[in-house]
Amino acid sequence: MSLRRLATHLVLVVATAVTLYPVLWVVKMALTPAQGFALSPSPLPEQVSLRNFADVLLVRDAAGRWIFLRQALNSLIVASAVTVVGVALSCSAAYALSRFRFPGREASLRAFLFSQMFPGVVTTIPLYVVLEKLHLLNHLGGLVLCYATTAIPFCVFMLKGAFDSLPVELEEAVLLDGGTRFDAFWRVALPLARPAIAVTALFSFLTAWNEFILAATFLSEPRQYTLPVVLSRYVGDYATEWGRFAAGAVLVSVPVMAVFFALQRHLTGGLAQGGVKG
Repeated sequence: MSLRRLATHLVLVVATAVTLYPVLWVVKMALTPAQGFALSPSPLPEQVSLRNFADVLLVRDAAGRWIFLRQALNSLIVASAVTVVGVALSCSAAYALSRFRFPGREASLRAFLFSQMFPGVVTTIPLYVVLEKLHLLNHLGGLVLCYATTAIPFCVFMLKGAFDSLPVELEEAVLLDGGTRFDAFWRVALPLARPAIAVTALFSFLTAWNEFILAATFLSEPRQYTLPVVLSRYVGDYATEWGRFAAGAVLVSVPVMAVFFALQRHLTGGLAQGGVKG
């Protein structure tokens, strides 16, 4: 092995260790029965216990019902609904912006870009008023509606870049064979853009799964909480239950890692497609 390759592998090993160290430290806190903040720099727990995981999974509401699985289901419903709505509506919009030239096209792109310039917390008060008028406060449907307002512009930009990178000649061949524009979109453009769609869906899912501020503002009943709101309950004004917090963080991360590994083969190609400028 050459000296250069050895140095490259050494740098990669160090980078991997630096990246994994915080994760291992969180796992250590989750497996440590004490609730104090671990001061030891070692990522290995001195005592191993599943007590924190049991405390998180078996938490009960005021009526004595186990609610963690219900809260996990809430997060899954919200994240999945936002992903489906965002990708379904964005595919046709992105295709139209990529393939057609019509009045207001540039203005629409600028409007989407303008909506992405502000953090979601800026819209908290207007969204609260709208949800109150629609009687959707403390309702998962209201949360999906709020998340979709930010997911759709992002999805449109990602998918427009993907459609821009596809050869137009393939769609023209469908039209010459007597197919419609919808046939070109459904049978050619969408299958070819599948990697970009997968990556866009992944990002939409992760954003909705991890969002905290709007969920904490609009949800007030424990059975309606999403998992980020549940984790915040372990951080108090005067004390923090670090062991349970870490255990909850590990449990919340498991579905995300599963989705990531399921779609990882699409990541490189999808990101490359979405990065093409039209």
